[in-house]
Amino acid sequence: MQEIRPENETRENKIKRLAMRSMRRGTKEMDLILMRFADARLSGMTDDQLAHYDDLLSENDQDLYKWISGQDAAPSEFSGLISEIAAQEPAK
Repeated sequence: MQEIRPENETRENKIKRLAMRSMRRGTKEMDLILMRFADARLSGMTDDQLAHYDDLLSENDQDLYKWISGQDAAPSEFSGLISEIAAQEPAK
């Protein structure tokens, strides 16, 4: 059986993998934040947007939380995506 590498992934499998990575993080806060975003947005993203989100998921949870909560500025390559995720969060 041939192993499926990420570059050979079907769109459906990529969305499932990213959804799983979104809800199986290292912290409960990021599980909840990214799970909501993934449920609402992944299926409507382009392939390039999915690849960019995949890259974002490689960042550590402490940094992601600081970026999304506005405690620290997100790196420029992720600032747009971080803004989209933060905008989806309920007001506190």
